[in-house]
Amino acid sequence: MAIGEEALMISTKTKTVRVVIVEDYKLTRVGLRSSLNEFEGINVIGEAEDAEKGLKVIKEIKPDVILMDLGLPGINGIEATQQIKTFDENIKVIILTSHDRDEEVLAALGSGANAYCLKDIEPNTLVNVIKTVSQGAAWLDPAIAKVALNLFPKPESTKVLFSTEAPDARAQLTERELEVLRLLVKGKSNTEIAKDLIVSVHTAKAHVCSILQKLCVDDRVQAAVKAIRENII
Repeated sequence: MAIGEEALMISTKTKTVRVVIVEDYKLTRVGLRSSLNEFEGINVIGEAEDAEKGLKVIKEIKPDVILMDLGLPGINGIEATQQIKTFDENIKVIILTSHDRDEEVLAALGSGANAYCLKDIEPNTLVNVIKTVSQGAAWLDPAIAKVALNLFPKPESTKVLFSTEAPDARAQLTERELEVLRLLVKGKSNTEIAKDLIVSVHTAKAHVCSILQKLCVDDRVQAAVKAIRENII
């Protein structure tokens, strides 16, 4: 299962996406930069070998998207992502990692990152992820999504975890919110949701905010994972 899979088919005829790479291995950074800059609509404008330098670069040049490794020396990718979201929540962060251990996936889901990819991802797929995430979509690598779903309780134990806040998540959502949630699971941005439902972007955003509140989650990816895990849609 890949959240955002259909979003990869979205037309990418948009402005050039400005990217910063935060990765401790020089060979990986060089390879990523060289590969990404071959694609139209992508411009790698900065890079760093650790989070401290990365945060400085990001604050200075304010890129659209960050490719963030998890296993960085010093401050790790999760902490760095949280700091980025604190000073500018509009910057999109894509976790690009070779790690898929349960505890790391769980931490990544709570960091505020917009996408989670494994490093064996195909270059053209990564480019499409970068472009769609820059427009507000969410993405989970199929392998990461599988691990993430396993971290959530089985249906019979769901009530124990969520009963105090959301005893019946589906019942709390309106029919319109369920429609929005289905589109959100597909990786649709607020703009795309608005277009599909023939409403304003402001209205689409309001529905998404309401969904996050009712599902007791912090971001769109968590909402999508919970919706699938609990069969809400």
